[in-house]
Amino acid sequence: MSTQESWDGTASVLGTSAAKIAKQVRSREVSAVEVAETFLKHTESVNPGINAALRIDRAGALSAAEETDKKVAAGQEPGLLAGVPVGLKDIFVTKGLETTGGSEILKGWVPPYEGTPSQKFKDAGATVIAKLNMDEFAMGSSNENSAYGPCLNPWDLGRVPGGSSGGSAAAVSARMCAISLGTDTGGSIRQPAALCGVVGMKPTYGRVSRYGVIAFASSLDQVGPFGNNVADCALGLQAVAGYDAKDATSVNRPVDDYVSAATDASISLKGVRLGIPKEYFQSGSDPEVDATVKKSIDTMVNAGAQPVELSLPHTEYGVATYYLICTAEASSNLSRFDGVRFGYRHQSPKDLSDMYEKTREAGFGDEVKRRIVLGTFALSSGYYDAYYGRAQRVRTLVRQDFDKAFEQCDVIISPTSPSTAFKVGERTDDPLQMYLADVFTISCNLAGLPGMSQPCGLSADGLPIGLQMIAPAFEESRLFRYGAAFERLGAWTTQQPGILQGAGSRTAHSAKETM
Repeated sequence: MSTQESWDGTASVLGTSAAKIAKQVRSREVSAVEVAETFLKHTESVNPGINAALRIDRAGALSAAEETDKKVAAGQEPGLLAGVPVGLKDIFVTKGLETTGGSEILKGWVPPYEGTPSQKFKDAGATVIAKLNMDEFAMGSSNENSAYGPCLNPWDLGRVPGGSSGGSAAAVSARMCAISLGTDTGGSIRQPAALCGVVGMKPTYGRVSRYGVIAFASSLDQVGPFGNNVADCALGLQAVAGYDAKDATSVNRPVDDYVSAATDASISLKGVRLGIPKEYFQSGSDPEVDATVKKSIDTMVNAGAQPVELSLPHTEYGVATYYLICTAEASSNLSRFDGVRFGYRHQSPKDLSDMYEKTREAGFGDEVKRRIVLGTFALSSGYYDAYYGRAQRVRTLVRQDFDKAFEQCDVIISPTSPSTAFKVGERTDDPLQMYLADVFTISCNLAGLPGMSQPCGLSADGLPIGLQMIAPAFEESRLFRYGAAFERLGAWTTQQPGILQGAGSRTAHSAKETM
């Protein structure tokens, strides 16, 4: 990232942290409109190369920035994210702005209301730059399932950014926005964060409202932020976390001070017990990923952390359990897209049943259809107990594994993804290989725990590698404290992705973010 600290109105400021931008807007060193214009111009310039933004809301962004500047001029509190350019995964319902969920079936749908996560961002003074690309209905690990074309990795345009929140990770990595929001059902924040070299946080289930978030798998989905550093990620979660009576799964408990947790330089890793699950360091991972994460663990141990070897014995059942639960819940949730109430409708059906069939045939992509079929079968009469019911029982065992592990350690450490970003099209014909991209992230969702991915190095060919930390429920502050402490060790080199150099190459100058 750029070490540029002063505002000069040029593209160099795109590397400035979100916290710094908000501070400068509040102090009137720069206007929110100037910030918005700079990011809008940059986004309009780089987006054709990566397709991270499905729609850029220039008018809305400038209007919001003007309101922030008016509050600052009047001496009013402009909000935690004053003037900070943000992006929203297109799964978030936005009043008056098309929301598609990456699907053809919702093309042209303009919601009549605002969802809670996006409203909280706006209430915090953020400037929404764009709605971001995603795998259709969040079903995918590469962002190749979008009905509006794949998103590409800013580090290498021949590779995927990960998914399903690929657009959200790529947009932050390419400096199209300072913070973005995504959703994580089985790794859809953490895996793309790892592949795009940014920080991504999946909070505890129930920590952030899902009201106004198009549902994929309701017992697994959770909203979380992306940032270019741990502190910015904490800032994003601070803005959206909290109880919401509109969401029946929202948990009514106080929100910690995540920003202080991520910015307290006195916090070290001395004495921190690092849980190293043997199941996460077995054959199957890219050796380079394995080696880089182990080197990061050694760096933390040299800083005073204590490694604790442990076992999560039901890890091997995680992928099968997840894909039974998520497909079953998707089958139920997606039944609402029938051509009757909103979205696409086939124009010349023979009867009502024919309209349902043809609407869904034309409106849904292949991966969505695959998961609906699998989920419908798992819920069907005679198979419910054998599949969905049994998967839920195994889910309990996975959660119990984590409970026992946290009796021995403070955080669990693992690779985020078993590989670096793979090539576009490499796994599209092999769904099982695609599903295995989330092998290290799925169990965290099954257990409802918070997990964070952050950069820990680059591969030999210059692709980002992510390190995952998992903590007990509602201990997001723990992840921010220890993640920031690791970040301060300077154990890796953060580079700019190739797209910022005007090409799809992976080479870039080295620089570390300063707050």
